[in-house]
This record gives sequence, structure tokens and C-alpha cells, in this order.
Amino acid sequence: MNKKSLVALGLLVAGYSMTASAVSDNTISFQGEVTDETCSLTVNGNETAPIILLPTVSTSDLAASGDVIGATTFEMGVTGCTGTSGSDATETTIKTVFAGNLVDTTNGTLGNTGTAKNVTVQIVDTEGKDIDLNTTYTSDGDLSLAAGETEATATYTAQYYATGAATAGTVAASMQYAISYQ
Repeated sequence: MNKKSLVALGLLVAGYSMTASAVSDNTISFQGEVTDETCSLTVNGNETAPIILLPTVSTSDLAASGDVIGATTFEMGVTGCTGTSGSDATETTIKTVFAGNLVDTTNGTLGNTGTAKNVTVQIVDTEGKDIDLNTTYTSDGDLSLAAGETEATATYTAQYYATGAATAGTVAASMQYAISYQ
């Protein structure tokens, strides 16, 4: 599957996750985007199967609901963009889209599929604001591609979030990601 197809598939999952529940079970929905700009999407420079390793932390740091620790930044990047050029070239705004695969609906964090109890993963946007993943998140345009430029990055943060007194164990969470050109 090529990179454009992966982005379109990501947008399908992210953009219609809420709409799909309103459609009958035997309906297939498709969504895509046609644009003058195309780029490859990376996470920390990886185009496929990126993994963000959070640090090992103590249960005492996650003793009460709302405690956070282990802030780890990751870069969402675009590379290999076609880049607009010429006298009428303008800046391209690119929005990052996130959809959680399993969401803790109480606080909008990514649900933990590991063995630790009362721990989820919180995603923080480029301005330091908590992202509520109860709905598909679309940034306000965190990536700007100046005329003639072919790459840009935006830095997000992932961190542990306590939903109660944490127990020892593993933490695993995942989300889908895509970009949307403006």
C-alpha cells in the first residue's frame, strides 16, 4: 500500500469514526482527499510502525487520579512534499489528525491494553494542551509548509495519566494518525 493510500485510510478511520456508528452495519464508507500538495508522513522520522517508548516510572508517581508523569515528546513530520512554487505560491497549512484505538471515555486518554491498572496514556498538543480523544482530534494547523519548502515538523507529547492509584505492570496504547492539507 503506498503512502497516499495509508494517509487516505487513516483519514477514513479518523474522519468517520463517529459517523460510522450512525451508518448501518452493512455499509462501507469511503473518504479521501485530492490536493495540490502531497507529502510522506513520519513519526520521529519513521514512516511505518512508529513506537514511542515512555520511561519506566514508579507507581508512587501515579498514586491519585489525574497524576501525570513521563512526558515524552514525539515529532509528527512531513517530508518529500511537492512544495508549491512560483510567483503565486502560498503557504500550505497541514493539520494532524489523531483517533484513539481504545479510549478511556472518562478523560479522553488512550486506554491501556497492558497489565498495569489505573494507567492510561495522555496526548498533549503542540501548545501544551491535553487532547481529548473521545472524538477524532484535528489540529488547528500545527504544520506550516512555506512556499517552496518540502518538510516540516510539529512536536507532541505522550505521558502516563493515572485514573486511580496505579498498579505495577506494562502500559500499551495506540492511535491512528493522518494529515489533512489546507
